Amino acid sequence: MNEILHFPKDGKPHFATNQWQILSWDQDEGGIPDLEHGPSKVLVPFAWWVKHRKEQDILARAQAGQIGVWFAADDDILKHADLLEEGKTLWPLVAAHFPIFRDGRSFSTAALLRERYSWDGEIRAIGDVLIDQLLQGARVGFDSFALRSDQDKDVALKQFGLFSMTTQNSWRGKRITLSL
Repeated sequence: MNEILHFPKDGKPHFATNQWQILSWDQDEGGIPDLEHGPSKVLVPFAWWVKHRKEQDILARAQAGQIGVWFAADDDILKHADLLEEGKTLWPLVAAHFPIFRDGRSFSTAALLRERYSWDGEIRAIGDVLIDQLLQGARVGFDSFALRSDQDKDVALKQFGLFSMTTQNSWRGKRITLSL
């Protein structure tokens, strides 16, 4: 899907053109892809960033807002607090990868980024992202979603209005307290 579903914290869900391409592990040999053609920005694996972050051209592209990172489901972000703090000033976007829809570890990544690291930039869900995951993702901290290509855009937009109240804590701050 060439569009991304955006759901800003204080806004309405909408689709927008995707400006980011994702560097996968099998592309590591060639370095950063050509940003002159196609999407103008690239998401690199976090482990790739750790390995290449001190290279001048990589750092310059990050400072220019052209590089963000994506976290694999098994990346332990708790071990890299210093890099996450540094990333707040460098990465305009971070993403958490869902290798398969039933693997929920990336929900925890988003929640940790928002709650523990006070990440206020965009967090995108990538990989095997289904409509069924949108509401939960929005509650834990995702504010954009790269849906799997077979997902219906109209149905996706309706997911955020399914419930009129919630009783659990949420990054979005919409909690209703029920009195008995």
